[in-house]
Amino acid sequence: MLTTEGVPIGNVTFAPGCRNNWHIHHKGGQILLVTAGRGYYQQWGCPPRELHPGDVVQIPPEVKHWHGAASDSWFAHLALELPAEGASSEWLEPVSDTDYCTSP
Repeated sequence: MLTTEGVPIGNVTFAPGCRNNWHIHHKGGQILLVTAGRGYYQQWGCPPRELHPGDVVQIPPEVKHWHGAASDSWFAHLALELPAEGASSEWLEPVSDTDYCTSP
């Protein structure tokens, strides 16, 4: 974490092929600011989106999603947790290899 006061900001780095589980940010939402490498973001029920440095992803509250690195690239982003009363994150099932392998 870069800061946990005001707007919590995390500096997140993924090794090639690494991705987080599906998850939901309740009430507050999240913003990803891509800083390095190549990775993916996917909302439940939508195709994955390839990400590159300079890309911004605005994730509304209550949207099930995952993000992580491409299989052949490191990936880094800043994750801003949008403050809201009662905000929380719910971690869900792992992203299947099938879902991950359908990334562009």
